[in-house]
Amino acid sequence: MSEDRSWEGNWKARLYERVRERGYDSLTAFAEARPTASLLALAEELGKDDLAAVQVFSGMVAEAERSRRVTRLVRGQLVRELAEALPNGWPAVLDDANRFKVAVALARWGTYTPETHKERADKVGDALLATPPPPGWRPLNPDDELLLTFLPDEEV
Repeated sequence: MSEDRSWEGNWKARLYERVRERGYDSLTAFAEARPTASLLALAEELGKDDLAAVQVFSGMVAEAERSRRVTRLVRGQLVRELAEALPNGWPAVLDDANRFKVAVALARWGTYTPETHKERADKVGDALLATPPPPGWRPLNPDDELLLTFLPDEEV
C-alpha cells in the first residue's frame, strides 16, 4: 500500500499543474469534461496518492465562486453523486433498498454543497423524494433539464 501524500507540499500548485498538463485551463473545465466521474475518480486521474477528492472539490468551489457559477457546481455535484449511487438511473420503485441508495446520494451531495446552497439542496432532495423523476432518469451533466427546474442559475 502506498502512502498518501496529498497534503504534502503545495497541493494547490500541484493540482493546477496536473490540470494544465491534461490540456485544460481550469479545474472546472477538466471536471466538466468528466461530468459523471466521482470526485475520487477525478482526484485519482490528476494524481493517485498525492491529490484528494476534497482538494479537487475545494478548487472547483473556488473557481465557481470566482465565476459566479456556484449553482452550476451544485447541480454538477448532484450529477456525480447520482451517477455513483444510481448507475442505472432513478429506480422504478422506491422500496427500502432503493430509498437507501437515493438517501445516500442526497446525503453525500449535501456534504459537498456550499453553505450558501444548503437550504435549496434540502428542498431539491425533498422534491425528488416526494415526486420522483421518471424511472431510469440519469442526469448526465449540470445542464439536465430536470435539474435546471430545481436549481436554475441565479448568479449574475
